[in-house]
Amino acid sequence: MTLESSIRSRKAVVGVIGLGYVGLPLVRLFATKGFRVLGFDVDASKVEKLTRGESYIRSVPPAVVRKIRRRFEPTTDFARLREADAIVICVPTPLLADGRPDLSYIRMTARTIGQNLRKGQLVILESTTYPGTTREIVKPELDKAGVEYHLAFSPEREDPGNRRFTNEDIPKVVGGIDERSLRLASALYGAAVKRTVEVSSCEVAEAAKLLENIYRCINIALVNELKMCFEKMGIDVWEVIAAASTKPFGFQPFYPGPGLGGHCIPIDPFYLSWKAKEYQFATRFIDLAGEINVQMPYYVVSRLDEALRARRKALAGARILVLGIAYKKDIDDPRESPAFKIIELLEQKGATVRWHDPFFPKLPPMRHYKHLKAKPVELTEQALAASDGAVVVTDHSAYDYAWIVKHAPLVLDTRNACGNLKCDKVVKA
Repeated sequence: MTLESSIRSRKAVVGVIGLGYVGLPLVRLFATKGFRVLGFDVDASKVEKLTRGESYIRSVPPAVVRKIRRRFEPTTDFARLREADAIVICVPTPLLADGRPDLSYIRMTARTIGQNLRKGQLVILESTTYPGTTREIVKPELDKAGVEYHLAFSPEREDPGNRRFTNEDIPKVVGGIDERSLRLASALYGAAVKRTVEVSSCEVAEAAKLLENIYRCINIALVNELKMCFEKMGIDVWEVIAAASTKPFGFQPFYPGPGLGGHCIPIDPFYLSWKAKEYQFATRFIDLAGEINVQMPYYVVSRLDEALRARRKALAGARILVLGIAYKKDIDDPRESPAFKIIELLEQKGATVRWHDPFFPKLPPMRHYKHLKAKPVELTEQALAASDGAVVVTDHSAYDYAWIVKHAPLVLDTRNACGNLKCDKVVKA
């Protein structure tokens, strides 16, 4: 049986490397569509939890893990990659401290696949990266195996917390290293999602993902800049956006906030700006947007400082309650959340910080910000009243904002969560 026919009959075995916020939902998708799935991760604790029928990601609850148990087997044994007919790479692509792309996870994963590659396997990279990564980084590692294989790139399009679009509903862009690879990758995703979009190369598919996130990054930077400008003019940017949104054409609303979060928008644009330097090209829009968005946590802290001073209090020695550490509302994903930078800045200013998030009883393991002293606290009337101010960083639906405003002496609202609550206690930032 050919690989294409085994894919169409759902007899192909799919291997997913990286069982995080992208990989685990992808496992669920393929398993529920009838494929046998092997899930690979270097984190033994994740594999153990999944083996027990537990989960660590809210979007894939334990009931789903148990439901797909017959078709899904998690493992830390990468030698079992040989059992898979198609291997999908879903590993992180962070930035180094100096802003350069960190491709170590992709490179190590490609090397591991190459060491276990068998003839005829399909390998697909989903990790967001700069154009050329699949051909320049992954392919040379796989070539070392000396066997025939197929290679493609198909960018992940996960949107945690989005109940309107699941990964089955979102069209899948696919670019192959050659026509045969494109056809096989398109067939694989076509068996699981409603629509695939074939493009002419891996580079086009890689660039398409970056365009999606750069578009958001730049427009968010624009409204963040306007927020700071309009604040000086005494104009509410949220009211301006609402008014502009009534135009039925030529306008799409974007919303300001305390800074960018998630693993995509704060990071992906800089993969392109770094790569562009090889071509002596300056990506000025990306760089400027990055400067503005990076400033936002500092702006939030400065607005809090102003609000406290107006109440004859100093930030040094103040007791601040941060509400929300997830990077956006109603999800359990803290990656790159601006909350951590805000907490760090507050502590540097001498404030004592406590935090609350309905999705996190304690701080999750993180690459950065391990030095933070802030502790979690139960959200009570007493906790709010004992603070000098509460900062709404993440506008979770679980929060009763009228109740928060009632009991806190000051609320700094970075998300317009308090909406039209007319109260001198509320300061927008």
